[in-house]
Amino acid sequence: MMSNLQDICILGSTGSIGVSTLSVIEANQSGYNVVALTANKNRQKLFEQCLKYKPRYAVMKDIEQAGQLEKQLQGHNIEVLAGDDGLEAVAALEEVDTVMCAIVGAAGLASTLSAARAGKKVLLANKEALVMSGALFMDEIKQNNATLIPIDSEHNAIFQCLPSSQAQSLIQGNCSLTELGIEKILLTGSGGPFRQTPLEQLSKMTPDQACDHPNWSMGRKISVDSATMMNKGLEFIEAHWLFSASVEQIEIIVHPQSVVHSMVHYRDGSVLALLGLPDMRTPIAHGLAYPNRIESNVQGVNFTEISALTFEPTDEARFPCIRIAREALEAGGAASTVLNAANEVAVDAFLTKRIKFTDIASLIDTVLNKMTSTSVESIAAVMEADAWARVEADHYLARTVN
Repeated sequence: MMSNLQDICILGSTGSIGVSTLSVIEANQSGYNVVALTANKNRQKLFEQCLKYKPRYAVMKDIEQAGQLEKQLQGHNIEVLAGDDGLEAVAALEEVDTVMCAIVGAAGLASTLSAARAGKKVLLANKEALVMSGALFMDEIKQNNATLIPIDSEHNAIFQCLPSSQAQSLIQGNCSLTELGIEKILLTGSGGPFRQTPLEQLSKMTPDQACDHPNWSMGRKISVDSATMMNKGLEFIEAHWLFSASVEQIEIIVHPQSVVHSMVHYRDGSVLALLGLPDMRTPIAHGLAYPNRIESNVQGVNFTEISALTFEPTDEARFPCIRIAREALEAGGAASTVLNAANEVAVDAFLTKRIKFTDIASLIDTVLNKMTSTSVESIAAVMEADAWARVEADHYLARTVN
């Protein structure tokens, strides 16, 4: 158990990661104090969380919903803030020690950067923020002496398989994988619900089928990313920035059981792997307690009940998004920002049944091929590239959707 009380801000508390974070905190009540909770539009859920966890601040990105929440919370001594300014403010609160960054997609970038600039312990569950801003985000972490703990199960596994005394040093850019004797890092992915679906049937897959993940319980956007394996593509880019890894030092492999969460291959032939049940409370508990350990309420792996752990190479004909993401990283500049924005538009279009499942990769590829080489030397430039990509993606939809 932690000896000192940690004051926590959860960005995106009504989503799956936020709910799991609150579950872990509830199991370790004497170690944590919830200072701020935030949501986009789910006012009722945030209201219920406020009554239960009694934060000092509640934030709704939707300004109209924030006004309604303020009325609901009258007499509860909880200050209600609104919009991006409210999100950035609670992420940088002086009394906050740790910020769980769990807002999905580009919407989480500004508040995640705010936490980094304030020198917080940043628990990064929003991979898109790092994919979009890359070096800019890592520079904020280093310059403000923030502690960065990856919460994605794959990157958290890699982090835990690094030499414990050097993990933060690697993230801060003070050493390299080569200096730590590491040959490569291996990101595992389940292959999602369509791993064995005949290729000719993929265009007929529905949103509900894509969101029916065989192992994990996740939100619909990330579930579709798992079905296309774009989640691995984004994680490939994230691993590059987190661990200063070259393209050649990162490998993606399919592991259908989702028990081995990722691996680190050392120069001497040793391979360290982190194993655990597919439950996000495990990496969340690790991040909250780091460098200590706390209860997560997740059972350990019962190896006598596991019939096999299998691994397969990735099939880029089945999962072209992996290739597209790798090429975006190699292209540099604004390509990763454009990739992320185009993917968000494509996934939304698929979920609203405007395009086919196989059109997701086609839309992203088309937008990236229209991009001219542009640098992203400021957050303003990042947001400009993001906006351009969304407009181009909308143009694609206007041309192709009946």
